[in-house]
Amino acid sequence: MGASGFVGSTVTRQLVARGDEVRVLLRESSPTRGIDDLDVERHYGDIFDTAAVTAAMADREVVFYCVVDTRAWLRDPAPLVRTNVDGLRGVLDIAVRAQLTRFVFTSTIGTIALSEDGSAVTEEQPHNWAHRGGAYIASRRAAEDMVLEYHRAQGLPAVALCVGHTYGPRDWQPTPHGSLVAMAALGKLPAYFRDISMMAVGIEDAARAHLLAAEHGRVGQRYIITESHMRTEDIYRIAAETTGVRPPRFGIPVPALVTLGYLSSAAAAVLRRDFPLNRTAVGLLRACSPLDHGKATRELRWHPSPTADAIREAARFYRQRHEQRRRADPETTTTS
Repeated sequence: MGASGFVGSTVTRQLVARGDEVRVLLRESSPTRGIDDLDVERHYGDIFDTAAVTAAMADREVVFYCVVDTRAWLRDPAPLVRTNVDGLRGVLDIAVRAQLTRFVFTSTIGTIALSEDGSAVTEEQPHNWAHRGGAYIASRRAAEDMVLEYHRAQGLPAVALCVGHTYGPRDWQPTPHGSLVAMAALGKLPAYFRDISMMAVGIEDAARAHLLAAEHGRVGQRYIITESHMRTEDIYRIAAETTGVRPPRFGIPVPALVTLGYLSSAAAAVLRRDFPLNRTAVGLLRACSPLDHGKATRELRWHPSPTADAIREAARFYRQRHEQRRRADPETTTTS
């Protein structure tokens, strides 16, 4: 479920490459370029369609749930709660009756605590920044808690993966953080966020963790799936150097970023429009500290490659895609 997204499509590709019999549940409107070349059984419907979800899960052993609404900047949090919590609840009600061996849930590092002293955080430390995360993080925490509660109360064989920012090729839509890498790879990113870091992981490694979780993950457990604690300056520099363009030179300091977030939120309230870089989004950008993925290494046998390599692959992908689109339409100036 969620096979049209960046993580979901990559999980699907790896399952097919391994020789698994794969069924995907898609909305009729879902962009499917990431899986169009794959031999998979397609079912259509959304997570609120009980009949479609039930049919999609019938006779399956493992469900990979990669559905999420990531629009943290929405003024009205209702869509986040509806998809991330209410829709998931209906899926879980069906999953507990489906006799699965594993229900692998794609969660987020947003459910993990922040370090107070700079040391790496593990899955065991309690969440300590709910006041900064807004409705998006609240919905993701509620979703993860609900998945684990279905395990405790109803025996769902669930495993939760707390995935960081993913980078790599075939980010067709692309993701918000992928869009910035695309701009950097094309020499069109004027600035970076100074003193802002990301917990990053290559998309292929993130997807591989899902397959390993289905085989080795302990039910009722969650696992941190990240590889590198990287400054945004370094992420965009790597992308630019890969394609031979000038990296962004101007760093936006944190105080200016915070001010921009407040101004954007005020403008959104007055204009009744949603702006991606609002106060909540800025708070999420600043909510990052080193994480320890040792549990995933020990229990899932997960050994990620350097994320810098995935960023280089992403830069080459975005550059190649841009060149193909430019040849098809010489007037285009898009960088996405």
